[in-house]
Amino acid sequence: MGTMKDLIDQARQTAGLSIQALADLAGTSRPTLSAYIHGHKSPRSDTLERILAATGHELALQPHPRFDPIAGRNGRTYWVPDTLWRLPIAETAGAVVLPIHLQWSGPERTFDLSIRSDRARVYEIVLREGTPDDLTRYIDGAFLKDIWDELVLPTTLRSAWQTALDRTTGGSNTASEVA
Repeated sequence: MGTMKDLIDQARQTAGLSIQALADLAGTSRPTLSAYIHGHKSPRSDTLERILAATGHELALQPHPRFDPIAGRNGRTYWVPDTLWRLPIAETAGAVVLPIHLQWSGPERTFDLSIRSDRARVYEIVLREGTPDDLTRYIDGAFLKDIWDELVLPTTLRSAWQTALDRTTGGSNTASEVA
């Protein structure tokens, strides 16, 4: 999601509203709302909040992690964030089939993220094999903190990620590790 016009239009479409219906709900005119959606005008922040509220959404500030590459064993690169993030709740407990570049060592499998053991396995795979895009797609910071002590990870990877976890939790965790 790049621009304010995209934000307004995605919220409108997600809510299943026409431009006229959203304008009516938000207390603005159709031409003004259309100008916002097409990028010809920019709403003030209070107007943007009112428009989003009319679609059942709210404006929220989310952390945008920066990732650094960390060298692991055998030339492997791990990606480590400077902060943790949250996923939309609908993406934290559903079924997921990991793409082949993540789940390359076994047959295609559907994981149920509402099952703790499945979530742990997905997190182990994505932490080891994932790119920053994969990490922000499949890993939720709160669930990662909850399951962290149960994950079996290479020592280098665990140590590097521990900093991000400590920054968020204010303390250190201990856990199972593999060399």
